[in-house]
Amino acid sequence: MPMYRALVRVIAVVMIVMGLAMLSLTLRHGFGVGVILGLLFIGAGAGRLFMLRRRAA
Repeated sequence: MPMYRALVRVIAVVMIVMGLAMLSLTLRHGFGVGVILGLLFIGAGAGRLFMLRRRAA
């Protein structure tokens, strides 16, 4: 189980970083669908971290 939690944490952080990258690139080149996708990736990664913390407590 500790390996599972570690992998979930890593995937969540990767999703947040990908979302931030999408968001920054889209804002730099003009607005588009990347803004929405970036925000969704950030939200999904943050949600995974939040649920992981709630389950551990």
